[in-house]
Amino acid sequence: MNFSREARHLLSSPWLARRAFPRSTLLAIERAIEESERSHGAQVRFAVEGSLHGKRLLHGQSARDRGLELFSILRMWDTEHRNGVLIYVLLADHAVEIIADRGAHAKIGDSPWQEVCREMQTAFSRGEYKKGAVEGIRAISQHLGRHFPVLKRDNELPDRPIVL
Repeated sequence: MNFSREARHLLSSPWLARRAFPRSTLLAIERAIEESERSHGAQVRFAVEGSLHGKRLLHGQSARDRGLELFSILRMWDTEHRNGVLIYVLLADHAVEIIADRGAHAKIGDSPWQEVCREMQTAFSRGEYKKGAVEGIRAISQHLGRHFPVLKRDNELPDRPIVL
């Protein structure tokens, strides 16, 4: 058991995500996703969670595992070309995870996603949540644009960010 992690999560209240990602920031993220998807044929989603509670915390669920769980819950695997990308932020862990479906992962790999995560975490550590999120989405868009040209403009998944 990691007592400092558990304490961080238990002492984090639900307002943590709303404070870091107020309505204006969520709207900027939604616009960045809309703009991003005009330049490639993939689908991008953004989810932020203040902290984990209950059995997720008790069993030590990692930010990566929670991101994978949300990828499934949000049906990110349902995109036609298997190129959905989820950006997951777990504030209590200061973690950013990018989960890419098989099609996107096969063409792009891990390294570019890890670099984008580091850049977003750096911005977030300075309290620059809007800037970090929007720039992260733009960086992801550049990678996706190289491998998934716009074939048709079907928006298979919602662009609105999710606050859990």
